[in-house]
Amino acid sequence: MNTIKLNLVKREDLGTSGAKKTRAEGMVPGIFYAKDSEPVAVAAKANELQKVVDEAGTSALVDVNVNGEDHKILFKEIQEHPFKNQLLHFDAYGVNLKEKIKLSIPVVLEGRDDIRVQPSVLLQLLEEVEVECLPTSLPSEGVVNVADMQIGDTLTVADLDVASIADIEVLTDLDEAVCALQEPREESVEDEEEASADAADVPTVGETEASEEEAEEE
Repeated sequence: MNTIKLNLVKREDLGTSGAKKTRAEGMVPGIFYAKDSEPVAVAAKANELQKVVDEAGTSALVDVNVNGEDHKILFKEIQEHPFKNQLLHFDAYGVNLKEKIKLSIPVVLEGRDDIRVQPSVLLQLLEEVEVECLPTSLPSEGVVNVADMQIGDTLTVADLDVASIADIEVLTDLDEAVCALQEPREESVEDEEEASADAADVPTVGETEASEEEAEEE
């Protein structure tokens, strides 16, 4: 597992005005909190934080230093600007390496571009699964290869790689469907002809007005 590091500095400017000042200095405000500890207002350089977030997401451990102490953290929440490529705030949770944690990790369908049965449609039915383990055993994702799936096949949580790892307990129901492979849905020629016929039966505005005039003359 690659070590991901991030430098955090204690933040003195608090509140909305403090957050704006922090961002103006090229930093992103955040909060570091851990069990049995008081929350600490911190900040990270925007460009460094973006790189770490892109790599770690919310399911990988990150090494940080807070007030001279080294910690392993997980990002619990990351706020992004609604339309700018900009991080606004983050919550960093310090973990105890000796205590198990529960976390949702993303489901990854490996080989989805190499499915041998074509034409076909792959439906992803589950985006993430919940696991429990020690932080040192934390997987970043649950993976299953779909390249050899056949039409009508359904893969479940039990087929994910994390389900067979002894140190990881998967809390999501193992029978829950992860993905399914189906035939492409094709519209029949009859349906298209019926649609054309129905459209032809609908009178145009001119036709409607002409019919009304004929009725009045009679």
